[in-house]
Amino acid sequence: METIVGISFKDNGKIYNFSNNLNLTEEDYVIVETERGLQFGKVVQIGNKIEKSKELKKVVRIADDKDINQNIKNIEDSKKSVEKATAIAKKKNLNMKFTEALFNFDRTQLVLYFVSENRVDFRELAKELASIYKTRIELRQIGVRDKAKEISGLGQCGRELCCACFLNDLDSVSISMAKEQNLALNPTKINGQCGRLLCCLKYENELYSELKDGLPTVGKRIKTNNGEGKVISINILNRSYVVEYDKSNREEIKLPSLTGCDNCEKKCNRNK
Repeated sequence: METIVGISFKDNGKIYNFSNNLNLTEEDYVIVETERGLQFGKVVQIGNKIEKSKELKKVVRIADDKDINQNIKNIEDSKKSVEKATAIAKKKNLNMKFTEALFNFDRTQLVLYFVSENRVDFRELAKELASIYKTRIELRQIGVRDKAKEISGLGQCGRELCCACFLNDLDSVSISMAKEQNLALNPTKINGQCGRLLCCLKYENELYSELKDGLPTVGKRIKTNNGEGKVISINILNRSYVVEYDKSNREEIKLPSLTGCDNCEKKCNRNK
């Protein structure tokens, strides 16, 4: 087994695994070799182990003050390149909105990210940028979810967008998850700032599925201690449902909690 470190190249960015060949600790700044050349990164995870058969790139060195200052300059120049690219695109009548640009550490490549409703022929733009920055230029068209992650904002819950503050990967979200969570299929309620389905539908879905286990479906006729009735509503988070025996007689029935289950005689781990 080989100890690895998780390294991220920007805040809340994707985490990549590297060999812990320098006995690194969390929060260390490092220089690593990647497919894009040298990159400046930060150790955000440590201590995981994988089989040695899996080849991992090694960390080149721990970043010193000179490296840190170089990274700061790269970030500043990357921001300026967005302004420059925007001006050139406007001059060439290209419908492109640039969201971010990133120099790799040794400045052998500059990647610019943009959004556009249509496909764009940006070859002339790339040539002009290459002549200005004297490096390889790569232009990447991104989707609306990636754009929301880059610019951030506030969600319906009043908190910062999940994609911007802690989600490293944007997993696919399906409408079936909204149905599983018993949500009204109203686009204004289940869509995020990006116009796509809320990311929280994905990472909360497992909890909802667990809480929903044992609850009857709406419309089902069931027998209780008070007679036979029809289930007219369920509350997944409270693990309860309402049974209607007749128009004037309703009862709310609550299932045992999943943690320290009340009134449950099953001898499972939750009751220990």
